[in-house]
Amino acid sequence: MPLPDLMDISYYFEQAGVGLGREETFKIFLALKNLVDTHTLQNVRFWGKVFGTVKNYIVAEVEYREGAEDDEVEEEEVEEKVQEEEEEDEKNEEEDLPKTDYKPPPKIPKEENGTGCNKKTYFVCNEPGTEWIKLPPVDPAEIVCARQLKKFFTGDLSAPVISYPPFPGLEMNYLRAQIARISAATHISPIDYFKFEEDDDDDSDGEGRDSYTINVEFEPLPVYELVDPSLNNWYITCSIFFLREDVSGSILP
Repeated sequence: MPLPDLMDISYYFEQAGVGLGREETFKIFLALKNLVDTHTLQNVRFWGKVFGTVKNYIVAEVEYREGAEDDEVEEEEVEEKVQEEEEEDEKNEEEDLPKTDYKPPPKIPKEENGTGCNKKTYFVCNEPGTEWIKLPPVDPAEIVCARQLKKFFTGDLSAPVISYPPFPGLEMNYLRAQIARISAATHISPIDYFKFEEDDDDDSDGEGRDSYTINVEFEPLPVYELVDPSLNNWYITCSIFFLREDVSGSILP
């Protein structure tokens, strides 16, 4: 089953004095189970809860089974094509206006689904039991702008993001950009808990590796080694990091 035992995981968080409470956690578990039943998913993880001024967001991190996302990707491409055509029509209407010599920097292409910042897919809902909504893939320009903003969420995915510098999207895009930033900066795991794919063993180009799986032969370390202040027994970041252009790269062990 792609859904882990959320109640068991929350028990260990309770030992550290953090968590959402057993009642809400169980409701989220049932909501995640409903997500699994309605989509063809390989892995599902409760990512966290984001508080808003009006409503909150429950965030689920998922991975589709191979080939299961193709239909949804095609729908997204159609929507993007329609949006591009509308923008082109607006530009044609503005041809009579004075033109400037300013040329914006080249746009960094969006990473494909299943790679880099878009390696995972995210669904959100305002409360357990309400409809899960899929967040769009993140764009490098959105991450660049999100780094410069400190803004409350409202809980409305279609709400405009009124800010300076102007954010290139709606709150759903802003939420997705912040999720990408948090996910890239907060992963930690004991050393050797993950192993890299065989195809990534040769890393002579120095580009890093981003394809890894859980090491089934991993043997847990003693507590005294895990609490060593030097942190020599931990991968501080085992996930992706962002390059200057905000296209992701993988962390070297």
